[in-house]
Amino acid sequence: MAITCFIRYEIDPFGKAAFEEYARNWGQAIPRCGADLIGYFAPHEGSATTAYAAYNIESLAAYEAYRARLAADPAGKANYAFARRERFILKEDRMFLKLASGPHAKLVLP
Repeated sequence: MAITCFIRYEIDPFGKAAFEEYARNWGQAIPRCGADLIGYFAPHEGSATTAYAAYNIESLAAYEAYRARLAADPAGKANYAFARRERFILKEDRMFLKLASGPHAKLVLP
């Protein structure tokens, strides 16, 4: 059973555009390195400082191997360096959860 990694970011409210660039960069590198990216979510309404990311991975062991591939990937290295240089991420919290509600019924549109 896969697990989902949820990341909560606290970002500089003036760094939203930089965070969105960071997110687009991961949109290419993360799937290439072996995780099933659900997406990155930037502030839109409400908080100007909270952003999220989520992706699925098979296990914590698979996560460790994926993180090593991501750190070695040229685009991954460049994106980590971009975040360090621009300093738009103030805090990052990561947790792993498993789906408890599945299987789900089909969506019914009104």
